[in-house]
Amino acid sequence: MSTRVHEFDWPDRVVVGTIGLPGARTFYLQVRAGTQVVSIALEKQQSALLAEKIDEILDQLMTVEGNPFSVPAGTPLELVDNDQLEAVQEQFRTGAMSLGWDPATAQVIIEARPIADAEADDDEPLTGDGTGEHEMLLVRMPVGTARAFAKRTREIVGAGRPTCPLCGYPIDPDGHTCTLPES
Repeated sequence: MSTRVHEFDWPDRVVVGTIGLPGARTFYLQVRAGTQVVSIALEKQQSALLAEKIDEILDQLMTVEGNPFSVPAGTPLELVDNDQLEAVQEQFRTGAMSLGWDPATAQVIIEARPIADAEADDDEPLTGDGTGEHEMLLVRMPVGTARAFAKRTREIVGAGRPTCPLCGYPIDPDGHTCTLPES
């Protein structure tokens, strides 16, 4: 069985963005290099955790004596990207993700596989076209880009529905009913 790898080394753009209104948003990890654009769907929680773990890796690398990888403490202004997603054609819905660090190139590495890869037996086709081909997204990004990616992702995740101060659940635009915990 072959694996189709959508590989991006030093991408021009890597962002998380959404389509839809708060409460019904679909999250996408979108990567572009030149004219090649790949968009994969994520859950909101996957997006939030990805940003958190990238920041943890970068913060830990900053503590290495002399900061040999030149990890920035904040987002470099020239890397701030608040633009909308480009035209989205969903490649797959993300199941398993992994995050790594390559000290040889000073890049953060994101690997994402479709839900089918995580759940299917080895004998079953893994893509909807029946080819049995595995898919994977592999993104390698430098530390400044990774810091900017994490910041934007946290902002996108936080831009959803406000939470109820009483029950902690999201408040819909058309109202909210919550049940207070029993004492």
